[in-house]
Amino acid sequence: MRALTRALILLLLSAAVAAGWAWWWLHQPLPLNKPVLELEIEPGTTPRGVAQNVVKAGVQTDARLLYAWFRLSGKDRAIKAGNYELATGLTPYALLQKLARGEESLRALTIVEGWNWRQVRAALAREEFLKQDSAGLSDEAVMTALGRNGVAPEGRFFPDTYTYAKGSSDMAVLRRALHAMDRRLADAWEMRAANTPLKSADQALILASIVEKETGKAADRAQIAGVFSNRLRIGMLLQTDPSVIYGLGAQFDGNLRKRDLLTDTPWNTYTRAGLPITPISMPGKAALMAAVQPEQTKALYFVARGDGSSHFSATLDEHNRAVNRYQRGQ
Repeated sequence: MRALTRALILLLLSAAVAAGWAWWWLHQPLPLNKPVLELEIEPGTTPRGVAQNVVKAGVQTDARLLYAWFRLSGKDRAIKAGNYELATGLTPYALLQKLARGEESLRALTIVEGWNWRQVRAALAREEFLKQDSAGLSDEAVMTALGRNGVAPEGRFFPDTYTYAKGSSDMAVLRRALHAMDRRLADAWEMRAANTPLKSADQALILASIVEKETGKAADRAQIAGVFSNRLRIGMLLQTDPSVIYGLGAQFDGNLRKRDLLTDTPWNTYTRAGLPITPISMPGKAALMAAVQPEQTKALYFVARGDGSSHFSATLDEHNRAVNRYQRGQ
């Protein structure tokens, strides 16, 4: 009887020691062969395969221990495929939580207010962790793949910062930016002023893209929109340089000349009345709101002062004096 008791006590002590060691191991930082490791788990990888991948990534531990922990936790089937960053201080317990929650390492891409479509495509191409599914596709093919057949891409992607997991498709990022612009534009159009000369949300997007490019100082944005709204209302040419520059495309060398203003393109607002046929940039929320809720002003003209702000004029004589002062130094 005493021998049985001693054996039972030894068994309980061994179990307690094992449990204590297991608790210690679960909360002990795993040794890594460098401060930050990248772990990739392909869809369909078994829990045993995940444990082996963790070790192959540079975690210096026994894959069998990790696998046993995954199984005993009951979360082995909850581990999600993806790309993960493993940093110094990571414990076996925290590792499993990260994998089960799918806390992938995220990168970020920022679409800047005022960028044009060419700049957006160039930014996507520079993202080494994005899968370049749009590479080689024409602009038209990209929009068709996004479900917008026949729609020009310019202005259709909302400027913001978009996070993505390594290996994500660039088309997925574009789709999110497209839908974000859809929402922002719809919200802005719902709040349009009653006396707006704009006939549709698409026209609001075009005007907003011009306002975005013309605004040097945020405080002037609504008044700039007011000038263009006044011109649209009375049928006056918009005569906005950024639209002319956009129409010149790669031919523009940084110096806008008189002959450029006279060269007709679908975006030349010196030779064509009304709005251009498409937006000329990606407008942000403030530009969208300015386009639909412009400042009520009598101004028909504005000129840059040279400090980012603009001088507004209601008459051509006043405008010419402002041009002489601020542009010609007279």
